[in-house]
Amino acid sequence: MTFTAQIKVMPLKDLLDPQGKAVLGGLQNLGLTGISDVRIGKQIDLKIEASSKEEAHQMASEASKKLLANPVMEMFEITII
Repeated sequence: MTFTAQIKVMPLKDLLDPQGKAVLGGLQNLGLTGISDVRIGKQIDLKIEASSKEEAHQMASEASKKLLANPVMEMFEITII
């Protein structure tokens, strides 16, 4: 079966997000002062051939740990559809 793994990679909450801070400053300059924080991450979609959702999740997790996310600076969440 073919599954789609959606992997959301975000900076760890304790780390500074310079991109997010720059966007927040830009939004405030535009007069959007009700926004108090911006965090910028990435979404990666993988098409995976696997026999089960669990196997697809395992493959996506391995890919995330080894290549797609930096565990020192980022966390990831996987959704299999």
